[in-house]
Amino acid sequence: MQITEENRKTVDQEWEKYEQKTSNESLDTKENTVPEANFVLFISGLATQALLQLGEAKHPVTNADETNLTHAKYTIDSLKILEEKTKGNLSDEESKYFTNLLYDLRGRYLNKIK
Repeated sequence: MQITEENRKTVDQEWEKYEQKTSNESLDTKENTVPEANFVLFISGLATQALLQLGEAKHPVTNADETNLTHAKYTIDSLKILEEKTKGNLSDEESKYFTNLLYDLRGRYLNKIK
């Protein structure tokens, strides 16, 4: 499908209608509770990937150690890029959280490669 300005507008409008329609509906089910999306949860998800890649946590489904320091570095570097691209657009709380998160992940990475 070729993305045209008209297609983009249609998708954006349909998405907005969907969000308005479902904003009052609960995403909670017995099997899965889905929190509202926000920036801190987004970067926390990436940090969790890095922790798994660093071998700091076992995979939640397989319970396997999936240490991969190359991927961990890539994820940490990706977070750094995201930090640079969002600079000036984050709340003080988000900015502090991001700075501390990167500090922690870098420290853990450096401890692993020693």
